[in-house]
Amino acid sequence: MAAIDDLIAQIDNPELRDKIQQELRKVTKNKKFGLVFERHLPECTPLYDIPVKKGATVAKYGDMNTLYKVLNIEDDIALCMGKNVDVTEKIAVDGLVTVAEFGEPIYPYLEPLDSVENAPDSGLWHTLIEADNYHALQLLDYLYHGKVDCIYIDPPYNTGAKDWKYNNDYVDGNDSYRHSKWLSMMEKRLLLAKKLLNPKDSVLIVTIDEKEYLHLGCLLEELFPDARMQMISDVINPRGTTREGSFSRTDEYIYVLQFGCNSVFYPQAGEKHYVEWYRLRRTDLESRRGTVKGGTQQFYPIYIDVKTEEIVHIGEPIPANVDRNTVPSIEGAVAVFPIKNDGTEMNWGVTPDTLKQLMKYHFVRVRKNSKGKPQQYLLHYISYVQIEAIKSGKSIIEGYNEDGTAIVVEEDGHIIRPGSAWNISTHNAGTYGTEILASLIKGKKFTFPKSIYSTFDILKYFFSQKRDGIILDFFAGSGTTLHAVNLLNAEDGGNRRCILVTNNEVSEDEAKSLIKQGHKPGDDEWNKLGIARYVTWPRTVCSIKGHDINGQPLKGNYIGSDRPMVDGFNTNANFFKLGFLDKMAVRLGTQLEKLIPVLWMKANAVGKCPTINDDRDYYIFPENRFAILVNESKFNEFKDKVVDKDLDVVYLVTDYEPGYIRMRQELGIPTAYQLYRDYLDNFRINQR
Repeated sequence: MAAIDDLIAQIDNPELRDKIQQELRKVTKNKKFGLVFERHLPECTPLYDIPVKKGATVAKYGDMNTLYKVLNIEDDIALCMGKNVDVTEKIAVDGLVTVAEFGEPIYPYLEPLDSVENAPDSGLWHTLIEADNYHALQLLDYLYHGKVDCIYIDPPYNTGAKDWKYNNDYVDGNDSYRHSKWLSMMEKRLLLAKKLLNPKDSVLIVTIDEKEYLHLGCLLEELFPDARMQMISDVINPRGTTREGSFSRTDEYIYVLQFGCNSVFYPQAGEKHYVEWYRLRRTDLESRRGTVKGGTQQFYPIYIDVKTEEIVHIGEPIPANVDRNTVPSIEGAVAVFPIKNDGTEMNWGVTPDTLKQLMKYHFVRVRKNSKGKPQQYLLHYISYVQIEAIKSGKSIIEGYNEDGTAIVVEEDGHIIRPGSAWNISTHNAGTYGTEILASLIKGKKFTFPKSIYSTFDILKYFFSQKRDGIILDFFAGSGTTLHAVNLLNAEDGGNRRCILVTNNEVSEDEAKSLIKQGHKPGDDEWNKLGIARYVTWPRTVCSIKGHDINGQPLKGNYIGSDRPMVDGFNTNANFFKLGFLDKMAVRLGTQLEKLIPVLWMKANAVGKCPTINDDRDYYIFPENRFAILVNESKFNEFKDKVVDKDLDVVYLVTDYEPGYIRMRQELGIPTAYQLYRDYLDNFRINQR
C-alpha cells in the first residue's frame, strides 16, 4: 500500500488526488464477513411534475444514466452541461425531465388523488402513496420515526425477466451488475426502514425466492445485527414451476426479524386438549448411556411385576462401567432398562426421584412390548411440567384410565406453535392471489400477486393480541397487504392502520406501446396505466366497497371467517401522490395548503384528511385531533379556542425559538411542532 500511496501523492490536482484516495480506501476496506457489492451505482428519480428550469438537474426521457445541469433556457431550448460526462448540449425542454439524485435534500408533500370512505363514523384511515419508495421512506421517517410496528415487504425477486427497474431502466439477466444493483437498491431502502421500526417492539417481514435469498439474508444480518432472525419456507404453488433438469419450485421464503420484546402470538385451539404421553426411554443417540449429555443419573432399573404389570420398585442409577445384568433381582418382577431394539443402552427421560413424583400423580404408564423385542415392557409418561400446571389451574386431571393412569386436560386449550415449513392450501398464490385479484379488477394485469391468506397468516401471528398499530408495505404491488389488514381488523374488531407505497410504473410492453402512440412518462395516458392507479388503488376501493371494478357485487366468502366478500370492510383509505416543494416557498409560508396531508399523517391520520382553501390566522381540526397556529400574534385567541378541544398535536408557525417554547408550555397539548423549521430541518439533512 505504501507504494500506491506514494504514486497517488505525485498527482498534482488536489481534488483528483483526494477522490482517488477515497475510492482506494473503499476498495481496500477489509471485511471479515458479509456481502461485497458495488454500493455507489447511481440512482435517481424523475420528477415529471416539476418544471425544467435554470439550475435544475435534468435527464433526457428514457435515460437516467446521463445527467445534466441546465445553464440557460431560451425559446424552449435548454443549454445543458453534463454532470457526469464532459459535454455541453442544447436540448428541447419537452425532451427533458427534472430529476432528484438520491441523497439530495428533498421537500415532499402529498397531493390527494382520491379517497374511499366506507365508514364515516370511523377515525381509521389507511393510506396509499404513489411514489418512488426511497423518497416516500424519507417522508415517512419524518412522520413516524421509531413508531412503526410492522414492515411487510415483497420486493422484486430479481429473476432477470425485466420485472423491476433500477435508475429507470429494466434490469435483465444479462446485466453483469444485476445482483449489485438489487442489493444497492435494497440496502438504501432498508437503512431508511430501520429508522421507522419501533426498537422496543416491532417486526420486519421480507418475502423472497431462491434468486436472492442468500444475498438478502446476509444483508439483513449486516443491517440488523440486534434482530432475532428466522426464515420460513412457504408453499405458494403446490403444482410447482417446471424447470427442465431441475426440481420444480413450489415455495418461497419469508425472513422474519424481531426487535425488542416482539413475540409471536400463538393461536390456541378452542377444543379441549388432552395432554400427550411421551416415551420414557430417550431415542437420540446423543443421550445414550455413558455420554455427557445422557449423564449418569438416568440409567437405572425399573422393576415391573409380571402379574399386575405395575411398577413395584425403582432402582438406583448404575455407573457406566457396571454391567446392568449385575443388579439385584426381585422375585416376581422384571428389571426393565432403557434398551433400543438393536441392543443400544440409552437413558431414561427422567431421574429416579422425578419418576417417583410422576408416579404419585399416576403419570407413568406400562404396556407390554411385542414378542421378540429386547425389552418385555414399554413405558410412557406425562411431562413433569403438568404437575405445576395442575397446581396453577392451567391443567386438570379429568379422570383415570382403566389401568389407573391419569387423564390430563389443558384447560386453556393446546397452544399451537407453528414450524418454519408452511404447506397451507390457502397460501396458493394462483387460487388466492391471482384469482381473487381478477375477481376485483377483472381483465387488468398483474403478475404473481400474493395470496391474501399468506399475508393474513403471517400478520396474525404478530397482531392477534394487538388491536392497533402501524403496518407499512413500501413494495405494495397489487395491495395485498392492505386487503389482509382489513380482513384481520374485520375478524377481531381491530384498529390497525396500513400504509402502502408503490410506484406508478407500466410494464415494458406497455411502455413501448405508449411511446409509439406519442406518449411519455408523466402524461395522463401513461399514468392511468401505471400500477398504483391501474391495480393497487382499484383493488383497495373494490375490496372495501364489496364490488368489482364494474360495480358488480363480489361473490363468495373469505376463507376461515365465512365473511361475505360483498360486505366489504368498514374502513376508509386515502390515495396520495408524492410531490416536491420549493424550500423557499415553504419557508415563506405559501405551501401550507399542500402540506396539510403531511401534517394530518404526522398527527396520526385520525379522521378524514382535512383541506383548507382560505387564509386564516389558525386552523382547528377537532375531528382530526390537531390544530395549526399560523399567526403568532393571535396566540392568546388561539389558546382560548383550543382549550376545550381534545387535541393530540399542535403546529406552531414561528421562527422565534423562545416564543415557540413559551407557547408550547402554555398550551399543554401532548405534542407540538415548530413550523416550518421542524419540516425544513428534517429534510435539509442528507438522509442516505
